[in-house]
Amino acid sequence: MSLQKLLVLLGPTAVGKTELSLRLAKEHHCEIISGDSMQVYRGMDVGTAKLPFAQRQGITHHMIDVVDAQQPFSASEFQQQTQVCIGEIERRGRLPFVVGGTGLYIESLCYGYSFTETSSDAAFRTEMEQYAEQHGNEALHRKLEAVDAESAARLHPNDARRIIRALEIHHLSGQTMSEQLANQTKQPAYQLCLIGLRRERTELYERINQRVDEMMEAGLVAEVEQLLRAGCKPEQVSMQALGYKEIVLFLQNQLTYDEAVELIKRNTRRFAKRQMSWFRHMQDIHWIDFQTDIQINEHFQKINDIIYKTFNST
Repeated sequence: MSLQKLLVLLGPTAVGKTELSLRLAKEHHCEIISGDSMQVYRGMDVGTAKLPFAQRQGITHHMIDVVDAQQPFSASEFQQQTQVCIGEIERRGRLPFVVGGTGLYIESLCYGYSFTETSSDAAFRTEMEQYAEQHGNEALHRKLEAVDAESAARLHPNDARRIIRALEIHHLSGQTMSEQLANQTKQPAYQLCLIGLRRERTELYERINQRVDEMMEAGLVAEVEQLLRAGCKPEQVSMQALGYKEIVLFLQNQLTYDEAVELIKRNTRRFAKRQMSWFRHMQDIHWIDFQTDIQINEHFQKINDIIYKTFNST
């Protein structure tokens, strides 16, 4: 039995995935699946660069607005729900097309990672939560760095929930989270065509800075205020997303407006660096180097050739 075809477009934030994905989706009769861990949250539109419905050019998008922002959402849940989406898309005679930048979400889907849950230790979690409250998230992050530097490099210091989970895995099993990921079989679960986009660092950082300015103009502060009024807590996973946690600090008068904007830009640049670090460890990616947007037609044709060759080779 042949594997289902799965097209994937990945790359760091602001690299140019969205515009290209729409053209590719039309060319190859795709339905798009968001591979972004924060676009699953309802009410988080501006800060996640969620493509408005009116700009989707009639192309069906999945895994967007899946849960309320007050709810946690995991890579395991993404994998399970997306597997269902892929089957439904194929039955409609369309090509499933994952577009995004969340490395663990995309890789776990492509290679069928097994998320067998390590048992939990409530007392240990409470101890770590209290440690973070007393000493700060940076100190908690350093704890993880001491035992699992690879996971620490992947996780933002403010992502306390996932940091504690990584510490808990090590505490219970003696094995690091990064070791568990490395020990996954990494056998393709689909007939994969993986396209990666990258840009020269200076250009990418300029695009990130511009995107943050556009988000602020589009009403990111008002969006965060609305989420807080709706009952979201600053410590929740959704509110630890880039842009949101910094605006919370601004609203709490811990940062000035300008300081918050510069912090979002800095943190987003660092996040893009972590994304590329993750993707460099993935296999089978066809990398496309974007130099300027003027070359998009050339890139488009090159990617088309890769897709046709990959899916027609068997």
